[in-house]
Amino acid sequence: MGKAEQTRKFIIEKAAPIINRKGMAGTSISDIMAATQLAKGCLYGNFVNKDEICLESFNYLIKQYVNKRDEHLDKYTSAKEKLFAYLDHFKEGKFREEHGGCPVLNFGTESDDTKPEIRERVHQVIQASQKYLENLLMKGITTGEFQSEINARRMALKFYAMLEGTVLISQVSGDNKHLDEIIALIKEEVELLSI
Repeated sequence: MGKAEQTRKFIIEKAAPIINRKGMAGTSISDIMAATQLAKGCLYGNFVNKDEICLESFNYLIKQYVNKRDEHLDKYTSAKEKLFAYLDHFKEGKFREEHGGCPVLNFGTESDDTKPEIRERVHQVIQASQKYLENLLMKGITTGEFQSEINARRMALKFYAMLEGTVLISQVSGDNKHLDEIIALIKEEVELLSI
């Protein structure tokens, strides 16, 4: 990795949690300068504008989340075990605590009307997350763990929407009891779908 790439990486690693916590509009270039101890010219020498820093910060956060999720789920073999481990990992919320919240919610709600490139990237991540759950359910159908009549795509959409919606409710209320309840409901439903 060259010096320019290292500098870009350093800026993103420092800026990402700030932008995720304070928002794209709420984070100033001064905030990023303070976190990185770099001059404005250095920031703009590595990025076209703040929107590029925001987009790359979102990509960085998602990559970190996916790596942590996959590391956690690699210990499990069956589809049902992986699905339950996914839910437990999601419920734990350590990533959200360490990185200033859920990047999908934070960047998604702020970019919906103002930043089409970032909105499209968030949309891609949502689709990939739903596909991940769909593939787990399909694997379970194929291996005989889940009933064959399950519509895996619709079930994945339902589970993902329930999880992200409950994270929003938990953030606003400052209480994780709703997330605990939704995880329990999803697990109950998975048990009913199991063979």
